[in-house]
Amino acid sequence: MITPVIKNKIERIINAFETGSADGNYAGLVKYRDYKDPATKTYITQITYGRSQTTEFGNLKALIQGYVSTNGVYAAQLKPYINRIGRKPSLSTDKNFCDLLINAGKNDPIMRKAQDHLFDSYYYLPALGWFNAMGFKFPLSLLVIYDSHIHSGSVPDFLRKRFPAAPPVRGGDERTWVKQYVDVRHEWLRTHPNKILNNTIYRTSCFKKQMVDNNWDLTKPVKANGVLIT
Repeated sequence: MITPVIKNKIERIINAFETGSADGNYAGLVKYRDYKDPATKTYITQITYGRSQTTEFGNLKALIQGYVSTNGVYAAQLKPYINRIGRKPSLSTDKNFCDLLINAGKNDPIMRKAQDHLFDSYYYLPALGWFNAMGFKFPLSLLVIYDSHIHSGSVPDFLRKRFPAAPPVRGGDERTWVKQYVDVRHEWLRTHPNKILNNTIYRTSCFKKQMVDNNWDLTKPVKANGVLIT
């Protein structure tokens, strides 16, 4: 059921969640105080960048390494930053670095290709692998799982422990598992002490609406973050 058309629709929904555009914004760069420093247990500001928004303390370094290795237009200027990405202090206050990222996303097709590769290999394929391993079948289930990988890095174990449903591979009902997971994730985001996450429940609200509409195969239009995806 996961055809290239469905994959494209899922990616466009995620793009809309992340950037407000179904096509994504390859030059999109924002700064959020949403990285919890393991050493100090406090939140620090980090760069979030690209088509589906990867983070400075996440996979931004891998993106720039890939871009530099394929000789992007701005490769020589970005190369000196590679070993500083993902380390304190954040590069969010480095105007030159931020401008280089924005210009590469706007002007260089090699950066757009590097981003497509990164989001596919670091997020979509791991999500699809987990989806298949757990016995899921419906496109809406993959959308929920992929969104968790983009937004939270995985389907977090601590959230899975908060509801009783089993995944299909363990004899559970797929729709029940997805509904319970979305409900738990919605409440976690809604009540999270980091207020930035409270504002992201438009994602889980969208999934709830698809379930109410019985849009498990994602053949119906989806309104994602105000953007209609057909």
